[in-house]
Amino acid sequence: MTVIKQDDLIQSVADALQYISYYHPVDFIQSMHEAYLREESPAAKDAIAQILINSRMCATGHRPICQDTGIVTVFVRVGMNVQWDSQMSLDDMINEGVRRAYTHPDNVLRASILADPAGKRKNTKDNTPAVIHYSIVPGDTVEIDVAAKGGGSENKSKMAMLNPSDSIVDWVLKTVPTMGAGWCPPGMLGIGIGGTAEKAALMAKEVLMESIDIHELQARGPQNRAEELRLEIFEKVNQLGIGAQGLGGLTTVLDIKIKDYPTHAASLPVCMIPNCAATRHVHFTLDGTGPAKLAAPSLDAYPEIVWEAGPSARRVDLNSITPEEVASWKPGETLLLNGKMLTGRDAAHKRMCEMLNNGEQLPVDLKGRFIYYVGPVDPVRDEVVGPAGPTTATRMDKFTRQILEATGLLGMIGKSERGPIAIEAIKDNKAVYLMAVGGAAYLVAQAIKQAKVLAFEELGMEAIYEFDVKDMPVTVAVDSLGDSVHISGPQIWHDKIVKSLAVEV
Repeated sequence: MTVIKQDDLIQSVADALQYISYYHPVDFIQSMHEAYLREESPAAKDAIAQILINSRMCATGHRPICQDTGIVTVFVRVGMNVQWDSQMSLDDMINEGVRRAYTHPDNVLRASILADPAGKRKNTKDNTPAVIHYSIVPGDTVEIDVAAKGGGSENKSKMAMLNPSDSIVDWVLKTVPTMGAGWCPPGMLGIGIGGTAEKAALMAKEVLMESIDIHELQARGPQNRAEELRLEIFEKVNQLGIGAQGLGGLTTVLDIKIKDYPTHAASLPVCMIPNCAATRHVHFTLDGTGPAKLAAPSLDAYPEIVWEAGPSARRVDLNSITPEEVASWKPGETLLLNGKMLTGRDAAHKRMCEMLNNGEQLPVDLKGRFIYYVGPVDPVRDEVVGPAGPTTATRMDKFTRQILEATGLLGMIGKSERGPIAIEAIKDNKAVYLMAVGGAAYLVAQAIKQAKVLAFEELGMEAIYEFDVKDMPVTVAVDSLGDSVHISGPQIWHDKIVKSLAVEV
C-alpha cells in the first residue's frame, strides 16, 4: 500500500507548473525546428525563428514562454491501492500547488483566472482554481498530467454534434480556417470523437498531453481508423496554407491527436481543441518516495538560430510618427518600433468605451499614439517588465471603430488577424494594425526598456501601461488601405501548395 504525503503532491504540482512555464517539451522543440527548416514562406519562417529563439531564452532565463501563463488543467489517475497522508482534499492540495507556483518570487507567473465569470470577473490573484479531472485506476501510484493552457488557443476550441453519416475530415477542414490565427499556429489539434458532448471535449483536451509522433505514424502506417484520420487530417490541414501565425506557409499543424469513445447510434460528437506555440504540459508519477523529480532538458535540444530583421526592415520612431508615414507602410513589411507606446486590452478597452459613452475624459490621450494589446507578466529582479507578448487582437474588434474615431489613435499592435469590422474601421480612419509574434513573449520583452502604469491600475495586468521600446519587431498586418496579410498570405500559400501537388501527380 503506497502512502502519498500531502506536501509531496503540493510540491510536485508547484514544481511542474514552474517547469512548464519555461521549458517546452523536447518533442515540440524538435518538431518546430523541422518545420523551420522545411518552411519556404519568409514571414512564417521568421515567426517560427522567433518562437524557437524565445524558447531557448526562457529555458536559460527561467522566465515564461508566453505572458499568458494559462489556466491550469490537471488529469489525475489515482491507483486503487493508494492511501493519503493529508489533512486536505485532493482538490485543495492541487490548488495549493498552483498557488505556490504562480506566486513564486523568482518566477512570478501571470494570474489570469477570474471568479464570477458572468458577473464581476474578479481576479483570484493566484491563478486558482485549477480545472481537475480524476480517474481511479488499478495500481499503487498516482499519475498526474499538468498543463497550462493559454486563453488564445483555448478560445478557439470547437464542438459539433455531427450526424453519424457526416465526414469528420470535412468538418475539420471547414472549421480550422474559422479559428483564425489566435491559437498561434503551428501547434497541435486534439480531437475527441464519440461519447457525449462533454466526453468528446474531455478527450480532445486529454489527448493533447501526448508526445508529437506523427512522423513515426507516417513511417509505420496506420493500424486503425483513428490513425487513418490523424494522417489524413494532418496532410489536408497543412495543405490549407494557413502557416505560422496565420501568415501563410507550409506548416499549420505539427501533429493531429485523436481519442475516441463509443457513442450513441444517433450521435457523432466531435470536439477539436488546439495547442498553441506555447505548448506546456508535463507528466509525473508519485510512488510514495517523495516529490516528483523533473529533469531539465539539455540545451543541445534547442537549435542555434539567430534572428535578423533583414535589410528591408524599417526603423520607426513612435514619438514622431505621422499619418503620412503610416500610409507608406505595406502589408507584410517588417518594422522595428522605437519610442513610447501604450498598452491596453479587453478590460481597458471596455472601460474607455464606457467613459466615452458617458462623456468623460479618458485618463490617457491616445491621439497619434499606438496601443499594444498585452497583459504582461510582473517583473522580477532587474526586469522593467516580465514577458510581454501580444494577445489575440480580434477580441478588441468591437471597440476598434469607436476608439479610432473618438480618440485619434493611429495604430494597434496585437496577435493574429483582425475581423471585417475592425479592418473596415482601420481603412476608414487611415490607421494601421501591426502583428507581433505570439509565443515569443520573453523575446519581445527584451525590447521594452521602460514600463510604467498610466491608468486603471486596479485592473492589474490589464491596466494601461506606457512602454518605451527599442527595435521591437512587428509585421504590418493591416495597412491603412485595409489590406490584410492574414487574408492574402494563406491564399497565396494554399494556391502554391495545390499547384505543387498537381505537379507531383
